[in-house]
Amino acid sequence: MTRSLLALLAAAALGATACKPTAAPPVTHMPSVADSAEQVMFQFSSILTNQGVERGTMTADTALVFNDQTVFDFRNVRVNFRTVTGEPNGTMQADSGRYNMRTLVLEGWGHVVITTLDGKKLETPQLRYNQATNLISSDTSFVLTQGDRVQRGIGFSADPDLNRISIRRAAGGSGVLTTLPDH
Repeated sequence: MTRSLLALLAAAALGATACKPTAAPPVTHMPSVADSAEQVMFQFSSILTNQGVERGTMTADTALVFNDQTVFDFRNVRVNFRTVTGEPNGTMQADSGRYNMRTLVLEGWGHVVITTLDGKKLETPQLRYNQATNLISSDTSFVLTQGDRVQRGIGFSADPDLNRISIRRAAGGSGVLTTLPDH
């Protein structure tokens, strides 16, 4: 009787575990851009130079390298800019970014914020910095704040220090900001 009871318990235990559904590992159905990257780097950090002079540092949570190491995609990117003499000059933060070494263009997307040392703050969902022309620009909405003065608009181009700005379409603001006409 003990044998039949043990056999019955063993059969019940096997039956209970056999009926238990097993979860399959999750499968991603969408290919990731990281799948085609030549390199993937985490906690990325780089010194930015211009003709051998340090002009800033760039950090990112993730950096993906493409096109024979000439295009870099970043996630959670931050750039600390410096003047020619090495003094801090301002910062740029963005949810994501891309730097193309062939065109010398740095782009930022998501919540892009530029802060200068003299208190100016520019916020936009997209920003483009052209190193060859030393201009920043955007074709989308932006908010430029300097102290109690605020300017909102759509599209602009400016020097990186936000001292000279050309606004394509002003949408409002308060206070007086100095702007330059389009050329």
